[in-house]
Amino acid sequence: MSRFSLQGRTALVTGGARGCGLAFARGLAEAGANVAIFDVIPPEAEFEAIATECGVRTAYYKVDVSSEESLDAGFGAFQTDFDNALDICVPCAGINRHQPFLEFTYADHAALLGVNVLGVHMTAQRAARQMIANGTQKGSIVLVASMASHIAVRSQLCSAYCGSKGAVRAMCPAIAKELAQYNIRVNSISPGYVRTEMTAAFPHLVEEWKRDAMNGRLAEPEDIMGACVFLASDASSYMTGSDIVVDGGVTKW
Repeated sequence: MSRFSLQGRTALVTGGARGCGLAFARGLAEAGANVAIFDVIPPEAEFEAIATECGVRTAYYKVDVSSEESLDAGFGAFQTDFDNALDICVPCAGINRHQPFLEFTYADHAALLGVNVLGVHMTAQRAARQMIANGTQKGSIVLVASMASHIAVRSQLCSAYCGSKGAVRAMCPAIAKELAQYNIRVNSISPGYVRTEMTAAFPHLVEEWKRDAMNGRLAEPEDIMGACVFLASDASSYMTGSDIVVDGGVTKW
């Protein structure tokens, strides 16, 4: 079990104020990592408790990952506060738009891509630069895609979201190839239906989502946590460029 330990490592999670991002932050902290989060909203009280409960250092930075200026400022502050330490990055920040394909506007699509694709890509890039600069030998970047990158989500109107998450999954092996020489692994996670603020907007679909899953329930954010800790740790040291689907079997019927 020592291969799952993240003791002495530093992690950054975007979108870490709530939902899956917050669960990832807690999971990494429980495994021993110091954890910083970027988000546009203040973190939930649960994040404030992580430092005491897990005996690690935590920090929150207000950052909009779709803004180059905000992202650079966030990384600058994070680098200063944590002495340039960084071993793990989880670009989790994401948004959705429930709109028909024929009615989707250019502006709405651009805004979604700004967070879900550019935000992920540029976060990973800046994290990799920081890892290379500090000479980490345990670098791990865990991109957050979605089962929507594998299938059409029949219960929702989310063509742009599916496309954005497909881009995240597609960029993963290409980035992994380039960063392997720096001892940085890059993998992705594709969650299914998870009970978060994003899915709370569709209470009328919950029963259908439960039926879609082989195990008959929605995931809690903590159900996705283990895959993130695994990919961040030495337990997955021979994995790079891969995607782990954690969807209750939805894509496997």
